[in-house]
Amino acid sequence: MTISAWYMDDSEADQREPHRQSPNAEVSLDAIAKLGVLHWSGLTGAEDPRLEEIKVARGYNYTDVVNVCPEKLPGYEDKVKSFFTEHIHYDEEIRYCMEGSGYFDVRDGEDKWIRILLEAGDMIILPEGGYHRFTTDANNYIQAMRLFVGEPVWTPYNRSDIDDGSNKSRTKYKQQFLA
Repeated sequence: MTISAWYMDDSEADQREPHRQSPNAEVSLDAIAKLGVLHWSGLTGAEDPRLEEIKVARGYNYTDVVNVCPEKLPGYEDKVKSFFTEHIHYDEEIRYCMEGSGYFDVRDGEDKWIRILLEAGDMIILPEGGYHRFTTDANNYIQAMRLFVGEPVWTPYNRSDIDDGSNKSRTKYKQQFLA
C-alpha cells in the first residue's frame, strides 16, 4: 500500500471515521513532506533491511511493539481518546505499522487538519514540535513498532498547555517548516 492523505471535514462524527471532505481534498505526499513528515511504504516486517537502514541512518536504537486494540490495551476507549488530543513532542514520533491501520492527523501551515492513513507496511516520522494526534480507524486495531533514539520517551504536550511563543520545540518546528 501507499500512504494517502487528505484534508479532513469538520464533522463531529466518530474520530475513527475517515472524515474526508466532499468532494475529497487529497493532499500529496510532497505536501506532507514539506511539513516535516517523513514516510515509507512497503516495509515487510521487523527484519526488513530498509527498516534497519532507516534505524541506523537516524540513530534509532530502541524499539518496542504496541497493540492498540480493545483486547490488548486496558482502558482502550479512554486511551484512544487521549491519543486524539492535539499535542507535540520534544522528539520525533516514529511509528511503523506492522498490522492493522490507523490515522495520524497533522496541522498544515494554515492550521487545517490533514489526515494520514497508515496501513500495514507503512512507516511515518512526525517532526519534533509539529501538532498532531492519532486514532485507530473503524477496525480498532493497529500493531505498531515505536522507534526511539536512546531511552524511550513518549510525553505528549497538549496544545492547550503550550505557549507558542516560548516553547522551544514548537518554535523550532515553525522556523524549520512553516516559515
